[in-house]
Amino acid sequence: MLDRLRDIVQEVNAARDLQTALRVIVTRVREAMNTQVCSVYLLDNDINCHVLMASEGLRQESVGHVSLQLDEGLVGLVARHAEPVNLEEAQSHPAYHYLSETGEEEFCSFLGVPIIHHRKVLGVLVVQHKEKRSFDNGEEAFLITLSAQLAGVIAAAEASGAIQGVSPSGQRRADTSFAGISGATGVAIGQAVVVFPHADLNLVPTRTVTDINAELHDFARALNQVRTDIRQLSATIGDQIRPEEKDLFEVYLRMLDDDALGREVSELIQQGNWAQGALAEVALDHVKAFEQMKDPYLRERATDIKDLCSRVLSCLQESDNDKPREYPDETVLVGEELAPSMLMEVPREKLVGLISVKGSGNSHVAILARTMGIPTVMGALDLPYRRLDGRQVIVDGYSGTVYGNPSEQMRTRYLDVIKEEEELIRGLEGIINQPCVTLDGHQVSLWVNTGLMSDVVRSLDHGAEGIGLFRTEVPFLLAERFPSEQEQAAIYREQLQAFAPKQVTMRTLDIGGDKALPYFPIEEANPFLGWRGIRVTLDHPEIFIAQARAMIRASEGLDNLQIMLPMVSNLQEVTGSIQIIKRALRELQEEGLDVSMPPIGVMIELPAAVYLTRAMCQMVDFVSVGSNDLTQYMLAVDRNNPRVADLYTSFHPAVLHALKHVVDAAHAEGKPVSICGEMAGDPASALLLVAMGFDILSMNASTLLKVKAVIRSVTLADAQTLLKDVMNLSDPQSIRASIDMALYNAGVERLLRSSRTS
Repeated sequence: MLDRLRDIVQEVNAARDLQTALRVIVTRVREAMNTQVCSVYLLDNDINCHVLMASEGLRQESVGHVSLQLDEGLVGLVARHAEPVNLEEAQSHPAYHYLSETGEEEFCSFLGVPIIHHRKVLGVLVVQHKEKRSFDNGEEAFLITLSAQLAGVIAAAEASGAIQGVSPSGQRRADTSFAGISGATGVAIGQAVVVFPHADLNLVPTRTVTDINAELHDFARALNQVRTDIRQLSATIGDQIRPEEKDLFEVYLRMLDDDALGREVSELIQQGNWAQGALAEVALDHVKAFEQMKDPYLRERATDIKDLCSRVLSCLQESDNDKPREYPDETVLVGEELAPSMLMEVPREKLVGLISVKGSGNSHVAILARTMGIPTVMGALDLPYRRLDGRQVIVDGYSGTVYGNPSEQMRTRYLDVIKEEEELIRGLEGIINQPCVTLDGHQVSLWVNTGLMSDVVRSLDHGAEGIGLFRTEVPFLLAERFPSEQEQAAIYREQLQAFAPKQVTMRTLDIGGDKALPYFPIEEANPFLGWRGIRVTLDHPEIFIAQARAMIRASEGLDNLQIMLPMVSNLQEVTGSIQIIKRALRELQEEGLDVSMPPIGVMIELPAAVYLTRAMCQMVDFVSVGSNDLTQYMLAVDRNNPRVADLYTSFHPAVLHALKHVVDAAHAEGKPVSICGEMAGDPASALLLVAMGFDILSMNASTLLKVKAVIRSVTLADAQTLLKDVMNLSDPQSIRASIDMALYNAGVERLLRSSRTS
């Protein structure tokens, strides 16, 4: 049975379209289970029915035409309870519904299992038998396993159909939506541009072209280049390998001929596909076919085909890289996993939105998007992004939703949302130069988080009082090697000068986790619990001291630098870091620079650091909470994993109690405490943070005025009452509801939308 299961799964995964996959399932399952009927019913949301989409054993003319209401029949029962129904005599069950068109009256036994993808029932897989038959546990498990495999195929096919504007039953549809996670608030309407990594056949997007001759020419040139490379390789090592191994080179050359892979790719190009996409489609089809072969030798050839086609793809992409990339005026950048470097390649004035299939609302690229004020959706796992290139999409960064095929009515509605947001921002411009003071006179400092020089201008325009977090890793991420001390100093000097005499807090290099340098790879099974932050720089003092020297050198004559240490978990890390910074200072003074020791602080972002806050405050000048990582580690939720994203919330009671503990411990030692995570830029969270006693809230410039508007609309006494109430609540939903009500009562309900998804 296991061999049969594996064979069926391979066939299903190799199917080129949904209908082929369904035919494979119903045919092969009926044979494997030795029963008379196998059918698949799929949910069509447009008509709210389960439609018979494939069957082996029922009347074929009923396929695609017979449907059941959501709660109708045994199929509806399976879907409603999302669990199997196994009946020896189906007609006697109260939920049984007779469908005369299918000819199912002659079948007695029934076994149906739900097809579930991401907790959503997509349909029902059914087997039926004429005689009374009790399907055993093994058969039920067999069908459940197949339904799980089929779920991914169906979800992908339905998503692709949705992008094309077609429902499972063939109905035309518009305004198809794909759920993700809010990465940065706001709305964007624009043209999707799919970006993808180099030489990966699996990630090449579908793209249509008009200049077919140019694509054919590029493909022919890439083939010739690979042929030349293979012949050269064969000549170079021909004497070192056995004759049968050398024959493989001839096989490779024949695969590229016009009557083999080359012809198939050319035919797809002539149909309007671009060369890279046509190559990827043909290659993957052949790879799947070879992987299913029973002969081990032939199965091994799948790797050869993949390697050969990857070489051709690499040549095509090198040729493509020589051409300047043109981006539409309203570019929505789309990718499986966007990286900061991808954002930098698009002219800022043309980039209006971001969509990343992987990642979550608190991954590094989402934080960068919030810094740049670009509406972003992360974790859109079901989005068939490879088919999105060139299509118009709507990015709803408030709800974390992507819309394909937007109708004119939906476009108009979202254009109104954009206009409303612009009016809201203009309405807040009047408080730019006003102090951030509660109605009863309590003042709070609002600082900003930056990583690029472009952030500084926006920050000053919004009335920022200082920089609470300068992410020094951003220049490292955008470089092709470690920046030299002089290069770093020039970057840091720009930030310090632009904000002088206001304080600028520079975090030492924080790499690892979801921030990997391409020239300094860190491969770990669990990077968030591994080598990152201060651990890396302490292990590489040559990197640490160069950065410390650059920071202090850049501060000469300005004296507005603060240095902050990330991911600290013990006192020895603080001691070791201070020693390196003091050494850097001493060296610069010996070189004749007029510099002094900057204030040193630590980031509280690990549970261990929470309970060492008071001891650390005896060693440093300030502390700052990194709420993103603190929430992640308190709740054991990977902030980059969209599957558990709904568990990630800074309103969890444990997180709130940890924050209050840090403030009380820091103030007990007379040290200021700030918060520079995304929580600080959430107007709802700001109420609680002010009540807790945080001295400084540091956020992205785009949210500063909204936070200021909320703080200026409440009294400290009311905020403290709210904090007292929510600290007695036991779940994040109740806490959130209480804060929303407080915002509503304060008359700032217009800010609720931007607050809710922060």
